[in-house]
Amino acid sequence: MFIGRENELKFLNDAYSSDHAEFIVLYGRRRVGKTELLNEFCKDKTCIFYTCREYTDKKQLQSFTDKIHTYNIPAFQYVDCFSNWETAFSSVLHIQTNEKKLLVIDEFPYACKVNESIPSVLQVLWDEKLRYENVMIILCGSAMSFIEKELLAEKNPLYGRTTGIYKMKPMPYTDAIKFFPNFSDEDKLLAYSILGGVPHYLRQFSDRLSLEENVKRNILRKGCSLYNEVEFLLKQELRETSVYNTIVEAIALGNNSFSDILSKTQLEKSKLSVYLKNLIEISIVEKESPALSSDKDKSNTTKGNYILTDNFFRFWYAFAYRNLTDLENDDVDGVWDDAIKGNLHDFASQPFEKVCLEYLYILNKGNRLPFRIHNASRYWGKTTQTIDGKMQSVNLEIDILAPDSKKKNFIYGECKFTNEAFDMQQLKKLQSKVFLEGNVYFYLFSLSGFTGAVKEYASLHGNTVLVSVKDIVSLG
Repeated sequence: MFIGRENELKFLNDAYSSDHAEFIVLYGRRRVGKTELLNEFCKDKTCIFYTCREYTDKKQLQSFTDKIHTYNIPAFQYVDCFSNWETAFSSVLHIQTNEKKLLVIDEFPYACKVNESIPSVLQVLWDEKLRYENVMIILCGSAMSFIEKELLAEKNPLYGRTTGIYKMKPMPYTDAIKFFPNFSDEDKLLAYSILGGVPHYLRQFSDRLSLEENVKRNILRKGCSLYNEVEFLLKQELRETSVYNTIVEAIALGNNSFSDILSKTQLEKSKLSVYLKNLIEISIVEKESPALSSDKDKSNTTKGNYILTDNFFRFWYAFAYRNLTDLENDDVDGVWDDAIKGNLHDFASQPFEKVCLEYLYILNKGNRLPFRIHNASRYWGKTTQTIDGKMQSVNLEIDILAPDSKKKNFIYGECKFTNEAFDMQQLKKLQSKVFLEGNVYFYLFSLSGFTGAVKEYASLHGNTVLVSVKDIVSLG
């Protein structure tokens, strides 16, 4: 069953129904669901769908020809092998349909790797012929660095030819939790905190099993599909995997600032910057800046925090990678009991903050907040506050700070993924963190509900909003 991706499908279908030729590049990290999306898009359309492999150029051309033969196009029934790629790509014009003629080439970078002239061939063909026809070309790939730095770069032949470029990202939590309809609301969010929004990972879990059984069977057990996933992906995308393992593990264990990562890994400063940049390019790491940061601070490599964007990577390095010896000795129960069971909710607190922020943006899109928020994020940093009648410098950490575009209205958010109800002391602590002048609203997010006092306070104060896990999950 195909789940989610409504926006991506709409993008592709709108292009397909346009009254002119379309040239689309679709790309994203491995496992994010690109091929599945394309299969869903193509299922009711007449098209040529070819997946490149790591072949020699001659073998690739033969493989493409063999694929064309499966479509029974009369013009090519006696062609043993296309003589060149121009002729091969031109085959799209011979598709027998009254609709747009559709050619999809998946894993396109594999073909370019062994024949660097292919983009140039396609550019000439597009300029001289295809753009005047009722055709749609989709190039798809996982090699994000190649696509961004070479295929779409200014000096590449295809620069400026595309009519659409779509970078696929992991699913939002609202779609990810649909993979587990029979889980409790709490377990849906715990599963998301472990697997993130990558469809391939989500499909490994079964809601007929408990969360514990799923983790043991589908992540920790030697030989299961996710056991070697992290190592496989890093080796596919990067060299020096031992160095990247060290960096990712350091971030997963809470070393988020550049200086902390530098101290933990003992790498050279200049080299660490390059390694982090590479991890960002393949969507494993992202640089997070505090809310209200200037563009200059956001671009500064040594400012802000580095966090893992992939929840599964974070889970693997936080719990499995450190206990590989035990897992290799099949001590799955021991690793669960000693390392994971008592720490899972604390681990899930960071992804829960992201979920809560995503929840606010969904409300924002539907104009269901007191004002439109802009560039909301976590906040951390020093500020000056009056304490016991004296001005003092204090360090503040706020789970969510969501200003409007003019910075006159603010939402302060607190996210609690614990087994205790949100109480008045926690509310007052959040209120004490207000340091900006303007209209202030408090959004409280809690796994375990709210005490009676907090509920009563919220009922009497319109600027305090209580959000339960049920509220969050119901948006899915």
